[in-house]
Amino acid sequence: MTISSNIGHEAPQLDLFTSEFKEKAYPFYAKLREHDPVYRFTLLNGQIAWLITRYEDAQAVLKDDRFIKNPHTMLSQKQINKMFPTLERDLLINHMLSSDSSDHARLRNLVHKAFTPKMIEGLRDRIQEITDTLLDEVQNKGKMNLVDEFAFPLPIIVICEMLGIPPEDRDQFREWSDTIVEASNRPEKIQEARPTFQSFIKYMGHLIEDRRKNSTEDLVSALIHAETEGEKLTEKELYSMLLLLIVAGHETTVNLIGNGVLALLQHPKQLENLKNNPELISSAIEEILRFYGPVELATNRWAGEDVLIHEKLIRKGDMVVVALASANRDESKFENPDVFDITRKNNRHLGFGMGIHYCLGAPLARLEGQIALLTLLRRMPDLRLNTDAKTLKWRPTYLMRGLIELPVMF
Repeated sequence: MTISSNIGHEAPQLDLFTSEFKEKAYPFYAKLREHDPVYRFTLLNGQIAWLITRYEDAQAVLKDDRFIKNPHTMLSQKQINKMFPTLERDLLINHMLSSDSSDHARLRNLVHKAFTPKMIEGLRDRIQEITDTLLDEVQNKGKMNLVDEFAFPLPIIVICEMLGIPPEDRDQFREWSDTIVEASNRPEKIQEARPTFQSFIKYMGHLIEDRRKNSTEDLVSALIHAETEGEKLTEKELYSMLLLLIVAGHETTVNLIGNGVLALLQHPKQLENLKNNPELISSAIEEILRFYGPVELATNRWAGEDVLIHEKLIRKGDMVVVALASANRDESKFENPDVFDITRKNNRHLGFGMGIHYCLGAPLARLEGQIALLTLLRRMPDLRLNTDAKTLKWRPTYLMRGLIELPVMF
């Protein structure tokens, strides 16, 4: 990937979806931060976009309400139809991550009570129980694919229990989530994934109908009955919010655990320090979120008016992509940013975003990550890679940074 000043020239095409991009991303971001921090490029669908790579600029954009999240506000119906066929559009852009100002506040207020630090802390014992059960199943094998056998099932069990999803359906939800995440923002993949969207909608329709008749203490029932200032979720919003909670409720934690174990295994001194000083787990989690953050890019924004950043004119309607992974390695913000240091102080990373769209599930992801890593290192102190690190591949997804698999021995 080469870098050149591209104002006045055709914007180069940049494929942000591939494993190859993820492997080269950090050096690429470093060059952009130095030479072209507001980088104009073309998405695979031909749309012009801007990649924001410096910390201060990323922070400013994430907090600036001139950048719009709701595509209906900024795009023509033709553009929206091209990006999202009708069925998938209803699921993918009717939740709080695709809303602005008062509409966002309404949607967020309907679910935030389930994700307060106090509510999440009440899940600690259950998360610990699930963690131990998963490790019991592999303890005597001496090896496992950490992603498939530990990092994935832990958060999917937690979010499914919060939503009231029966245990026998959890594997199905994992498959749905994988397919939907990989299809998001890629129209050609969305078409291929249509049967997945259809089966998800059918399943959730039966579940919602049941909860309307037989309300329980789960999050689905809470969303059906929740009201904010006299308003309830519309039918489209309900389906879309449930999809968001299922995907965001476990995808971030899957990557946090997998990326965190990889970072520790790649840095043996830091691994030993954490094993010997488990009280460092909080700062270790924050450093993992900075160094190998589970979310590579913030969700899409569009300029609501012409905006000038570093003498680059971002025109009204242009897409803006904030590279969280780049901001978290910004040399002007973090000392020795490419060094993994679990004792790092004042670690003000953007791993969970910033502003009104700051990740609602951050307390849950942090707690799951802390319990998972501490328990894993306590029970499997000889944990090590069971493959050449060079063979590891990042998942080919747009927003996320996560490993396809992580073979380990213990």
